[in-house]
Parts: sequence; C-alpha cells; structure tokens
Amino acid sequence: MKIFNLNLNKIKHSEDSPSPRQKGWSKVFKIKTLLFLLITLIFTSCEKYLDTIPDNRTEIDTAEKISELLVSAYPDANYQAFCELMSDNVNDNYSNATVSPIYSRPYFWQDVLQIDADASQYYWASCYKAIAAANQALAAINKLGNTANLMPQKGEALIARAYSHFMLVSLFSKFYDVASASTDLGIPYVTEPENVVLKKYDRKTVAFVYEMIEKDLVEGLGLINDQSYVVSAFHFNKNAANAFASRFYLYKKNYDKVIEHANKVAVEGSFKSLMRNWNSDYSTKSFTIISSIYGQATEKANLLLAETGSYWGRNWAGQRYGLSANTGRELYFGDQPGGGTLAYSLFGNERGVFLPKFNELFVRVNPSANIGNGYIMVSLFTTEEVLFNRAEAYLNKGNINGFLGDINTFLSLRIKDYKANTNDLTIAKNNAFYGTSNTNGALFETLFYYRRVEFMHEGLRWFDLLRFKVPIVHNNINGGSQTLSATDPRRVLQLPQEASLSGLPLNPR
Repeated sequence: MKIFNLNLNKIKHSEDSPSPRQKGWSKVFKIKTLLFLLITLIFTSCEKYLDTIPDNRTEIDTAEKISELLVSAYPDANYQAFCELMSDNVNDNYSNATVSPIYSRPYFWQDVLQIDADASQYYWASCYKAIAAANQALAAINKLGNTANLMPQKGEALIARAYSHFMLVSLFSKFYDVASASTDLGIPYVTEPENVVLKKYDRKTVAFVYEMIEKDLVEGLGLINDQSYVVSAFHFNKNAANAFASRFYLYKKNYDKVIEHANKVAVEGSFKSLMRNWNSDYSTKSFTIISSIYGQATEKANLLLAETGSYWGRNWAGQRYGLSANTGRELYFGDQPGGGTLAYSLFGNERGVFLPKFNELFVRVNPSANIGNGYIMVSLFTTEEVLFNRAEAYLNKGNINGFLGDINTFLSLRIKDYKANTNDLTIAKNNAFYGTSNTNGALFETLFYYRRVEFMHEGLRWFDLLRFKVPIVHNNINGGSQTLSATDPRRVLQLPQEASLSGLPLNPR
C-alpha cells in the first residue's frame, strides 16, 4: 500500500440534486480525464506493471507530452469544504436534517475516514497523485538531458510539487512555528517516482518540509515562462507562483520576502486594476451571473484555477452546517471600521446565507441515468489574497502607511458608494472603532476581519485560525456547544490509516 491511492472513485450523486449549472467548461477537463488514466498506468501498485517497460503510449519523451502530464500535477480535490466546516464561519443552523458524514464530522472536528470527494483523506490522496505527476515530469526532463527548451516545464513541475507538499504540511502537521518546527512531525516530501510496491516513507519534521518547499519554489520561480501556456490561469504562471511565494513566506513570517513577491504581482505597486470590483460590478449582477464568472479564467483576480471533483458547489449553500443568517448580517451588514456598508451580495434565508462563488459542472457517467460526478472550478490564488499578504507584512514591519494603502485599495472596491474622504480607513477611525489606543492590535483586527469576509466559503479562514492560534466555538442547534482550543490535537488532520502501512506514524488523538 502506498501513502496515496491513485485509483480514486468519486462518489456518485443524482443530477436532480439542486445545483447551479455551468454551460461551458475549459478543455482542461478533457485533458485531465485522459491524463488520469495515463498516471494510473504509470504509477499503479500492481507488480505486473512494475516488472515491465511501459509501451510507447506512455513514454514521456517530448516537451509536449511533459506539458500534458503537468496538467495532472495539481490536486483535483477540494480542501475548501472541510476547511470551511472546521472554521468559525459555520454554525449549526437547523435540526432534523440528515447530513453526510463528510459534511458533518468536520464541524465536530472528528476524523473523516472516507476517501470520497470533499473529505480530507481524499485531498491527501489527490495531493500525492499530483506530486507523482510532477515527479514523473521531472524524471522525464532529466532523462531528456535538462535541455533549455524543457526549463519552463521543469519550473512548473517544481512549483507544483512544492505547492502540494505545502498544502499537506499545513493540514496534516502542526502549523509552522519556528519554535517547534524542527521537532514537529512533517509529511513525506516525495522527490522521485515510485518504483516499488511497498515503499517506506519518513515524515521527518515540519522544518525539513519547509526547507524542501522553499528549495523547489525558489528554483522553479527562476524557470517559469508564461509563454509556454495556452491558458495560463490553469498553470503556475509567474503571478500565481509569486502569489504562492507570498503565502509561503507569510506563514513562515519572512515579511521582507512576502513584500518582494507580492510586489511582482502588483501593477506599478497597486492591485486595484487586478481585483474583483464588488462595489460597482459584482453587486449589480444576479446570483447566476456571479457564480458563473467568479471562477472563470477571464476573471483577472484569479491567478491560478483548479478543476476539482467536488460537491461543495451544491453543499456550501443552505446545508445544516454553514454561514448562519445572524453571522452573515453581523459580518456583512454591520458597522465597518472605516464607515460605510460592504457591497457583497448575500443570498439565502434564515436557515443560512451564502455568497455565489461556485458553479457546479455535473458530468453523467451513464447517458441513460441521472447519476454522475460533480466538478467545480476553484481559485487557488487570487490578487485579493496577495494584497492582504502584503498588507499583513507591512503591518508586521511597522509600515502603517503601506498597510493603510492596501486596505483602502481593498475598501474602494468593497464599500457601497465608496468615497475616499468618507470611507478611507485611518488610525484614528480604527482605534475609535475598537475603543483602544493599541494601534497595531486594532489594525490587525481589521485585517483579520476583512480577510474573513473576503474569503468566506473558500477555506482560508481555517489557516488563519491555525496560524494565530485562535480557539473555535461551534454551537449545537439543540443546545450546548463545543470548543476547539488553540492546543487541541484535532487542529491537525489525521493521516489516512493506510499511510501507516508505509511506516508513517499517525497524528496523536
């Protein structure tokens, strides 16, 4: 048994389930479907494949074939569902509702054992499958002599490999803390294709994994070439790679590096022309239109998109465990530190509210039956996140003017009828709003709040709660609540039980 299972079966759902429908889809879907079969052939656990040479149909011997293989070097599973359900964004909104364990157990911070779409163990498997594709591409590049024409593919493979490991260590290990990273258990950093059935792996430490991520990231950044992509939004283009670097260094608390990489994404120092405009654009559109364009490659805010096998596109809205009407009103319609009202479009009712960020593509597996697989396109990196990363770095570096400049750029696109002289955030306004003279503390609260409302339903709130060690309280609709303390071991997701067969110790419980 490997540390991942390449032959994943997505759970089947009826198309009759309520879901928005996407009328168009990138050709990436077709390519990845074919390449999934290719990867399965290359990396299958069966000894009969290990004992024979692959036939010509699976030989990766040209730049074009390597590029096609790299389409599968990105996780095709969705982390947003389980991350969101574990966070403080969700509530128990109503009783007498049957909910799949995949969407209920995370709310109670219970391990999910299924390897099905939207489960953490499914994401683990998908990340290692993506890593396998990246490693196979790198092996092919090395076999072809590491020639200059293959350097863009090498850059993409290195950064894709770093990204999947980064997500895995952020979820399945203790969150990076320089004080304990050298002793905290990491995850296996796999750098070569598997060629044995039962290969043993070592988790090593979080510090080691971060070192390996940085090594791949730095090398890959120097090789990325946007001209090698047909649709760059589905690959680690330069902006997406620098966005990844800004997040990595933010988590590592290397704030100079955060600013350096964020500046490479900004246009003449500003993100305004690259961000979504909720104030005068999105807020004027219908639910259907917003959900359709939010995850499109033509949306300039989307730096990297991924097609994921997921039912979050139908389950994030209106299910039992989700954003409550009361929390939605408080977050989106309450008073703002700089004044004014947020322009986000909320939909729903008293049983739950939501922002229209997802649009499901339902693919029938049988033309005569209404069963099939759900897919949604998600944005792995956005310009909004890079702006917030830089603002946080500015705040930690003591550059208050830089922080306020970025936050006010954000507000100019998020506050209804925005007027700079009325709605711009100032130190005086912010301190008065929180009733404090602790300027840095109050500015951090504002940053923490705006990150929450911007990335609602997208899972990033979970990582913020981890890195700032914030306790989380979940209510029960029938009374009572449960708290996840800052030191609770359940803040670290459990490895799949099968991983122990490869010699990996499971996380404590």
